[in-house]
Amino acid sequence: MNNQELYEDAIVLLKQLIALPSFSKQEDKTAAAIENFLKGKDISFERNGNNVWAKNKYFDSGKPTILLNSHHDTVEPNRQYTKDPFDPIIKENKLFGLGSNDAGGSLVSLLSVFVNYYNQSDLKYNIIIAATAEEENSGDNGIASIFSLLPPIDFAIVGEPTLMRMAVCERGLLVLDGEALGKAGHAARNEGENALYKAIRDIEWIHNYKFEKISDLLGEVKMNVTVIETENKAHNMIPSQCKFVADVRVNELYSFEEILSTIRKNVTSTIKERSTKMRSTLIPLDHPLIKAGIGLGLQYYGSPTTSDKAIMPFPALKMGPGDSARSHSADEFIYCNEINNGIEIYIRLLNELVL
Repeated sequence: MNNQELYEDAIVLLKQLIALPSFSKQEDKTAAAIENFLKGKDISFERNGNNVWAKNKYFDSGKPTILLNSHHDTVEPNRQYTKDPFDPIIKENKLFGLGSNDAGGSLVSLLSVFVNYYNQSDLKYNIIIAATAEEENSGDNGIASIFSLLPPIDFAIVGEPTLMRMAVCERGLLVLDGEALGKAGHAARNEGENALYKAIRDIEWIHNYKFEKISDLLGEVKMNVTVIETENKAHNMIPSQCKFVADVRVNELYSFEEILSTIRKNVTSTIKERSTKMRSTLIPLDHPLIKAGIGLGLQYYGSPTTSDKAIMPFPALKMGPGDSARSHSADEFIYCNEINNGIEIYIRLLNELVL
């Protein structure tokens, strides 16, 4: 197939996906649509839950294997939509609809790229395409659930909207629950030990503290307290407990364990991590995939957002058509020419790759 045919197929499929609600954990209809797309190309595939994947026709276990991956789940549409989020309309080169930009454009582009290579018998490497679920909620039934079912992967391209720039690293996301304990008492008599004040002192430390290591790609570690609450609502009771939540965005120079150790040494509140799954990641600039991209004149940068790249146990590059700034926005859209350009760049990158 030529690039124009690949592009046209991608647009048709993306329209189908937009029309099918596919919130995280409810992706069965879009999974079926992806199955039908592969069936229409006479491509054998496998499915586990709402994850669908396929290997190139002449898969050879003696060759390196590249994973092409993107997700087909979406967040729920926000209240500011003025268009039907499930009506895929094209206007002024923009394809509107929920999931069009994040990450439908990347997904259909990678599927088209896979179709381009599927029947080639002389590939230097194997290619696996995986359209996966539960990325938006970091769920347990997404791509992590099929790692054990896939052949060994050497590295991956993760499709997310990056304006086709190479996101070589990502910030890690560490969500922390803090709890300060005091002693209840009557406010009129100034009794007890105010847990709220103890929490505020810790929150002030979190607000002011600066980690020393600053990344050239991701900048400094960023910590923000986003939630605070006490157990009682009575105006005349000194709170014996105060809880808060901290959102910590970690650069690639620190492990989560280092971040946690530093925080715990400097606050009096109990600090518990909700999850350590979304760690910061880096694919080296001398990796063959990145060298190929640089050879094509592609820009690289550090991404402030997280993706399934964070949970992959192998090197991964995040790159795709669309703009991250449009993700989760009202009246989400992707430019049609971004998809066409994405397909062309993905193919050029894989053709340029020297392993």
